[in-house]
Amino acid sequence: MSRSRQNRLLTHLVRVEDWVTAASLADYLGVTPRSVRTYVAALNARVPDGVVVESGAQGYRAGPAARAAQREGSVEPGTPRDRFHQLVRRLLESETPLDVHDTADEIYVSSATIEADLARVRSFIGGSGLSLERQGSRVWLQGSELAHRRLLSRLVHDQTEMESLDFPALMRVLGEGSIGADVYARFKTDLVDALGGLGYFVNEYAIADVLMHVAIAADRIARGRTVATGSGQPREDEVVIGGVLDELAQRHLGLRFGDGDREFLTAVVLSRVVAPRGDSVQALARQRVSPEVEQAVLDACAAAAAEFLIDLSGEDFTWRLILHVQNLVERVANAAWSRNPLTRTLKASYPMIFEVAVYIATRLRDRLGIPLVDEEIAYIAMHVGARLEASRTDDAPPTATIVCPGYHDLHSLLRSSVDRSLGKSIQVVRVETRADPDWDAMDSDLILTTIAPPRRSDRIVSIPLFLTDADVERVHAAAMRVRRTRRLARLRAELEKYFAPRSFVRDLDADAGEEAIIRRLGALLVAEGVIDDGYVEASIERERMSSTAFTESLAVPHSLSMTATRTAIAVGMADRPIPWGEWRVQVVVMVAFSESDRAAFQTVFEQLVEVFSERDSVQRLVHRGTDLPAFLDELVAVIDG
Repeated sequence: MSRSRQNRLLTHLVRVEDWVTAASLADYLGVTPRSVRTYVAALNARVPDGVVVESGAQGYRAGPAARAAQREGSVEPGTPRDRFHQLVRRLLESETPLDVHDTADEIYVSSATIEADLARVRSFIGGSGLSLERQGSRVWLQGSELAHRRLLSRLVHDQTEMESLDFPALMRVLGEGSIGADVYARFKTDLVDALGGLGYFVNEYAIADVLMHVAIAADRIARGRTVATGSGQPREDEVVIGGVLDELAQRHLGLRFGDGDREFLTAVVLSRVVAPRGDSVQALARQRVSPEVEQAVLDACAAAAAEFLIDLSGEDFTWRLILHVQNLVERVANAAWSRNPLTRTLKASYPMIFEVAVYIATRLRDRLGIPLVDEEIAYIAMHVGARLEASRTDDAPPTATIVCPGYHDLHSLLRSSVDRSLGKSIQVVRVETRADPDWDAMDSDLILTTIAPPRRSDRIVSIPLFLTDADVERVHAAAMRVRRTRRLARLRAELEKYFAPRSFVRDLDADAGEEAIIRRLGALLVAEGVIDDGYVEASIERERMSSTAFTESLAVPHSLSMTATRTAIAVGMADRPIPWGEWRVQVVVMVAFSESDRAAFQTVFEQLVEVFSERDSVQRLVHRGTDLPAFLDELVAVIDG
């Protein structure tokens, strides 16, 4: 267990990229600060010549060797998980069936242990197209070569557990005789250049998956395992990209792909890492899109636009999303998901955008019959986010008064300098040139002054006559504080209306499971007359689609339909972190929205997640929010800073 917690601690620090106190880490892991110190010492011992975790007065943060330690700790040698992975690799590589008793002797465990591991193998290979066959004590994997490779790629992902593919770990999975990672780095560079030259945008987030499949293909071809040739005449774009892959394989790997391998890898490239940029490749791509997919995307976007009151129109946006979904349909047919290292960031930083993507994904799932995982939903969120960013209109910038006593035209020069450096961050509404201004009469959001103010205030920023880069950054930071205060003030006004008086619990069972907790909080809102049992079931269905843990502290279960009689919020907290999706949360906020409050959805949803994105604020709420009035008092205090 300690090794697992070490890995969780390290993953958390790498993700946070900042100092975290020992107390916060202890709360996150459910241990004592003393245990945290023990884990840090063990982590630093993984890389003797580097610093894995830095220690300081502010707590701990990831050091330069953190990534290397993650690779070393992904699968601990000698553990049941390592033994399980060994068994899967043996089954994949063996030319003949494995004997249970001989295998047990070779890895120094009992036959009963191998039998237990084989039960795990049956579960692990589900959906891969392989089956585990047995005759007496002999076992083997039955299925196509493509299914074997699909399982090998799943094993790679399961072993690395990284947000992007780790090629040293891939080389370890494939074995010592595999081609080195540096060769694939050169292969990747030339592949990206070639695809760009052909008129394609390249998805750098997913290209590591292509290289993984190339590496697996090279390894399997070296073992005499090739993919059977498919049926049908290749399209023009398939022929061109297949030729590129062939040429690079000969140049860098010293091998030639067979027709089946080339066909498979070409399909991987077309469905995962390229989008047409030039007119000629766009015309070819349009030929691949089925009318059913095109109409499903158009209908899903129209429904999402109406549900969330947003603009999802635009030919460029819809065409790119249609092509993405067409690629997705092809990936689903091969049970091959596209990895997205930005999934967690998108959920935590842009919860509203991710929620729109979940809504669209749900419509596509029901219409096209395709299951969708979080990483695929994250790609849809990237398309949605790009469209909303293009049409976004910012709130009015904070207003500012400049105080600069008159001397020649220096006040005009300072005003020009402020406008030039901070024109998008603030709006100067007044320039005061008196040496004894009426400070109380200045009602702007900020006051930028070159003379000493009579008192300190968050609104007042002292600046010199001639701005430096550091001065610009200080004023910009003050403007951002004003914007954040505005946003959270709106949230406070909304939350005061929506918290249900009798819908607050402090004793959530960390071991109860997500659905049981949703039912418990949902029952409180049912008792308030806000929702019915159908809404609770719809919230559970939404949770199954994609986890509603948007930060490492907060889950916000809800239904995709705004059918509550009025908008209301139920709150549950737990002393121990609750496993929720890939996170462990301590606060669960179930939100029921009504049709009439549709416009408030974005404000409440996004700003609530923003408040709970700060670990220290969460701990304050958990430790001091003993009942609803106390919780609301602490929440207001956090919002007010």
